[in-house]
Amino acid sequence: MRRADRLFEIIQRLRGGRLVTAQYLAEQLEVSVRTVYRDIRDLQTSGVPIDGAAGVGYLLRPGYHLPPLMFMPSEIEALIVGARMVEAWAGRSLASAATEALIKIGAVVPAERMRAAEGVPIFAHGFQVQESERKSLDDFAGAIDERLKVRFAYRDAEGGDTERTVWPLALHFWGKVWTLAAWCELRDDFRSFRVDRAEGVDLRDDRYPRMEGRTLEDYLARVTRA
Repeated sequence: MRRADRLFEIIQRLRGGRLVTAQYLAEQLEVSVRTVYRDIRDLQTSGVPIDGAAGVGYLLRPGYHLPPLMFMPSEIEALIVGARMVEAWAGRSLASAATEALIKIGAVVPAERMRAAEGVPIFAHGFQVQESERKSLDDFAGAIDERLKVRFAYRDAEGGDTERTVWPLALHFWGKVWTLAAWCELRDDFRSFRVDRAEGVDLRDDRYPRMEGRTLEDYLARVTRA
């Protein structure tokens, strides 16, 4: 880890208003305690408001702010890989947001660090995702945000066709498949639907209520017990 990155990490770990020992910092940053003492002293000399003493612990005085988006190289790589996955597999709205977020990050991160991170050889390819599925993902995501009922035609794994009206609760990505978790009015129970098997997705005008036993928390409690 470069020294500049280590100094940044020390400041980040001193946030929160609690004492942090030099021993803890040394273990987290994989350096000696003596190195931590030297780094703390240099930060204090440069004007960073760190209180405390050797053998007791250190904390950062409230109100101190670092310049925004001071990411580590590995953190930038993680964001780029995540954005590539979203661009490849998510709906158009979310994919566009990921692209715009990277543009904003690139505007404030040092150019050489951004170029190095962009060269990470990890890619995601979305040629298996149909445009109709991307639209359905956008529609379902919007319905979740607005708590709108959704109606669609659904073909199950056995080839059976039904018309469903559901209360959409969450979207889950399983590597190649997106599923919608929802309360199904037809089954009067929670159900999960593969997004690629839903056709004619229609957002209704009526909002569904927040009803005990039919919330996302209830659904998660159910599947966690299963």
